[in-house]
Amino acid sequence: MTTTTMSYARSTGQPRRFAFDPWLIGTVGALLLVGLIMVASASIGVSERETGNAFFYFQRQLIYVGLGLVAALVAISIPTSVWEKHSIYLLGGAFVLLVLVLVPGLGHEVNGSRRWVRLGFMNFQVSELARVMLLTYIASYAVRRSEELCSSFKGFMKPVAVLGAAAVLLLAEPDFGAATVLMATGLAVLFLAGVRIHHLLVPVLVAVAGMAVLAVTSSYRMRRLTAFRNPWEDPFDSGFQLVQSLIAIGRGEWFGVGLGSSVQKLFYLPEAHTDFVFAVLAEEFGFVGVVVVVGLFTLLVGRAFEISRRAADAGLTFQSYLAASIGIWVGLQAFVNIGVNMGLLPTKGLTLPLLSYGGSSMLVTLGVLGLLLRIHHETQMSGRSAVSREARRE
Repeated sequence: MTTTTMSYARSTGQPRRFAFDPWLIGTVGALLLVGLIMVASASIGVSERETGNAFFYFQRQLIYVGLGLVAALVAISIPTSVWEKHSIYLLGGAFVLLVLVLVPGLGHEVNGSRRWVRLGFMNFQVSELARVMLLTYIASYAVRRSEELCSSFKGFMKPVAVLGAAAVLLLAEPDFGAATVLMATGLAVLFLAGVRIHHLLVPVLVAVAGMAVLAVTSSYRMRRLTAFRNPWEDPFDSGFQLVQSLIAIGRGEWFGVGLGSSVQKLFYLPEAHTDFVFAVLAEEFGFVGVVVVVGLFTLLVGRAFEISRRAADAGLTFQSYLAASIGIWVGLQAFVNIGVNMGLLPTKGLTLPLLSYGGSSMLVTLGVLGLLLRIHHETQMSGRSAVSREARRE
């Protein structure tokens, strides 16, 4: 495959070529551009009303993108062996974050959920970073304990217990969506690592049963499920958000009403620039715009899986699992957000990666995509080293 390169300094000080993946960079760049345009369009009304500056949220999103690109460059510069070596410390750090956010005075509460810590100019959602740290540990465990993981139910249940404990802390915030994405992604990585199907069924069934119990024993979750089943039954209360989202998507038809011409974003659709930015995109760009965005996410996830496959072929097992976990995470979160916007899934507070307004999501998503680029680079270098060794033998 053709790759663009740049000079990169090794620890020895000798010049080295850094291998970039133009498909990955191009796809991420396109999604960022679409996201910035849609945040500017979807937030113009609420920005004007709340701050007097119609582009307030757009300007902040630009800052978040800049910080996210810095995070990506940092991730690119760190060898993945460092992440693997220190995975146990990352695991500890993830649980520290998830516990700290629950402490009154440290965790910041918004709309009844304690998910954020204040970092000066922004509120940071700790579950975003904790998810990366936990998945890094799961990938490391799958390499270090490969035989035990694949042959023993006890060996399999150890990482599942870690995921379950983290999910309990997320549910305590409460953040049902983040807990679901974490468990699904972690179990998917363990499946790729070779876990037996009948072993995998046990935690899956327990998780599904547990989530069902949580849903039926929580009044607000039951209201969400009721609204999901028939939002038109109560269109001015529990079904209001979904009804407004469906109206926006329906108005878009084939080619949309045009950029900036959305009506639903004008105080009808709540969270139009965050969780429901996809609905505004569908209204302004129609079915064609939806197909383009879904296609870009499909390409991004496919690229992550391709990088994972090539890393596995090169013998970089940890890197392969980590790349796969990034692809599964981004793809699953995009699927859930789009499904919620279209009424295919119950409402969840999950952003659309790279498109929705939000500093935490942007910082962490661009950071892990930088890590994905690092894995691609190391895979390319591994292949070139193998070719070089073969040439020397000849």
